[in-house]
Amino acid sequence: MDNAITHEMTKTHDLLIIGAGPAGLSAADAAAREGLSYLVIEKGTIANTIRQYPVGRTLFSTPNELEMRAGTLHPVREKPTREELLSHYIHFVLDRDLKINLDEEVIGIQQNGAEGFIVHTRRETETDDAQLTYNASRLLFAIGAMDHARRLNVPGEDLPKVHHRFIEPYPYVRKEALVVGGGNSAAESALFLSEEGARTTMAIWREDWENRDPKAGAMKHWVRTPLEREITEGRLRVILYKHVDEITTHEVTLTTETGEKRTIPNDVVFVLVGSDADLTLLKRLGVKTVPGKLTEIPIYDPETFETNVPGVYVAGHFTNARHIKAAIEVPQRIVPLIAKSLQSTIAS
Repeated sequence: MDNAITHEMTKTHDLLIIGAGPAGLSAADAAAREGLSYLVIEKGTIANTIRQYPVGRTLFSTPNELEMRAGTLHPVREKPTREELLSHYIHFVLDRDLKINLDEEVIGIQQNGAEGFIVHTRRETETDDAQLTYNASRLLFAIGAMDHARRLNVPGEDLPKVHHRFIEPYPYVRKEALVVGGGNSAAESALFLSEEGARTTMAIWREDWENRDPKAGAMKHWVRTPLEREITEGRLRVILYKHVDEITTHEVTLTTETGEKRTIPNDVVFVLVGSDADLTLLKRLGVKTVPGKLTEIPIYDPETFETNVPGVYVAGHFTNARHIKAAIEVPQRIVPLIAKSLQSTIAS
């Protein structure tokens, strides 16, 4: 183990940040500007959630809603691609030399009285499997909300042809593809598949298909318009369904909204019905949660984002401040408050 890692493990950090997405990067930058000793632990890569977006995807948001600092994201077109945004976040880290440990997973946290918290991690490499321990006065969970893909829980969902993440359409040319879901990700995936030669069916609930309210998660118009064109030209079929009944090697059986059982030929299924954050560590610490609009969320103070467990804060997509813009802005507001609480602790 090198000296730098040993030093990070033996000292007590003012703030340990879990997650290196936009919220975690913003928190690290704010901590550095506040003069705090900090460390970010990330089990994957920088902006890991963004990296899991489909290859070449154009983001739905404009640069001012995604950039780490105003005027620093310059996409070729009006809105950045997945690759442009990833590069933006990566260079934000490199240019500021932010302290981030990648490919390291937090596996346990203990409260340590007035001293704060003891954080246990695991770092797996090709040659080693190391377990490390850190001390921190404050914790900020900046985890994403894609740890657990939601499932249909139907027979056949574990077949190799069933995927809960869409990457690219090109392996599925002239194949029978089914996309299940009603959000933008499902609609966009169905569009990509249809445009690139897959014989595509989209199974969607009527309420999602008829939803036109952007505030209620309606399909973006720049996705819906070409999607409807694919339908009109006969390349994409939409089934208004009630539920999927069974997935087999060569078919899928589902029940339509009218109660009709339909069995369609199928080579590949994409179940894109959302995902949830992994709140296991928070719950083990005693953080309380409540049912949110879409999923379970931690309870926290809306001003400080501190949970019911003193010293434990949350930020990012798994809170009520779900958008990337809010995920960036919230740490810029709360990290100075964390710095003040640390000063108060020292003074007392």
